[in-house]
Amino acid sequence: MEMIRNKTNIDFIGIRNYTFAFSGTLILISILSFIFQGLNFGIDFAGGTLIQLRFPGPTKMEEIRAHAAALNLGELVIQEFGSSEEVIIRVERQMEGEKVQSELVAKLTQALQPLAGTGKIEVRRVEYVGPQVGKELTWKGLLAVFYSLFAILAYVGWRFEFRFALGAVIALFHDVIITVGYFSLFHKEFTLVVVAAVLTVIGYSINDTIVIFDRIREEMKRLRKQPLPVIINAAVNETLSRTLITSLTVVLVLISLLLVGGEVIRDFSVALFIGVVFGTYSSIFVASPIVILLEKRASSQTPVVEAGHG
Repeated sequence: MEMIRNKTNIDFIGIRNYTFAFSGTLILISILSFIFQGLNFGIDFAGGTLIQLRFPGPTKMEEIRAHAAALNLGELVIQEFGSSEEVIIRVERQMEGEKVQSELVAKLTQALQPLAGTGKIEVRRVEYVGPQVGKELTWKGLLAVFYSLFAILAYVGWRFEFRFALGAVIALFHDVIITVGYFSLFHKEFTLVVVAAVLTVIGYSINDTIVIFDRIREEMKRLRKQPLPVIINAAVNETLSRTLITSLTVVLVLISLLLVGGEVIRDFSVALFIGVVFGTYSSIFVASPIVILLEKRASSQTPVVEAGHG
């Protein structure tokens, strides 16, 4: 099956300055958001107590915040969860022990009961994460991303050449920064589920990049006398149909999850959606053009015809 029946001849390398400017702008916005706003770490990382409540009818967030603030529980994060009837309250003060947790839930439901009228507030979920566990999860989450990027750098460097490996990893950093930047910019909760989505995006994006790199290696054997930009353009155009079909299939599934999957997996679906879109974009417009830049800066230009072991 081909999405594009006629062979394309798009000059992807020729427009790299524009795509680099676009990517650079998004990365700059993401980094500035990290610096000035940071990440809204979920209970997995920040620690504290998370309580999910369901009211019998729609309730205004301002009223919930006002009633909860009267309890003097310290800093509270209160958000809607799918609808105006359901909210999540995160108490960042550390309160260990089941008895203390039960007392906290009882105080909150009692303070918010006037907002429920004659109905009853339903406690849907209570979670607690201690400060030490939160720090440990943060560290292990960072290590997971770092190890995956290092393993990819080593594999692509062995499979092709180091300049290709560097291009692939820079493209992956591009995808990760933009995906996580979305959560920082819009102050979305950053949880372990999002970390899992980021790791999935890394796997998806490198798969796309490897397919293109493999075709580049084949074209370097066929078009020995052609300059590298011509070879890369030919390879990207030849794999374009496959890349678009694969990405479109995944995106359609993710759109379905966003529409009917519910709030529990919404952040996971959003992170995957952004990651897949920009992963496809970076495979075409970032990874390969970076190889050109590295080629120009290299002291000697050695073709990759003999590189690789498979």
